[in-house]
Amino acid sequence: MKTGTENKRLLALIEELNKAEKGIWKKAARELSKPTRRRPAVNVSKLEDYVGEGETVLVPGKLLGSGHITKKVEVAAFSFSGNAKALIEKNGGRTMGIEEMMKANPEGKNVRILV
Repeated sequence: MKTGTENKRLLALIEELNKAEKGIWKKAARELSKPTRRRPAVNVSKLEDYVGEGETVLVPGKLLGSGHITKKVEVAAFSFSGNAKALIEKNGGRTMGIEEMMKANPEGKNVRILV
């Protein structure tokens, strides 16, 4: 019986996040290390409720397209549904992978983690 993930991209990302000195990246690594069924899946409607205009958000899991969003936000996630990506970009927002965010903002400043 196999246990653990076989996703090479995920394993490399978790390793990179664990090497970081900042707590936000370590928290993201812990969330991504969970089994798939326990990993966060956040709907766009949650962004609308909990995130302000122009904020940067980290979703250590998958962003799903259920709901609507009217705010311009930057979102980094391990994966996105097609509809979620379209909704964010339609409002002038930006989507990126966690790797990209980590390179652009190694300190993790002004980033809200949403699980």
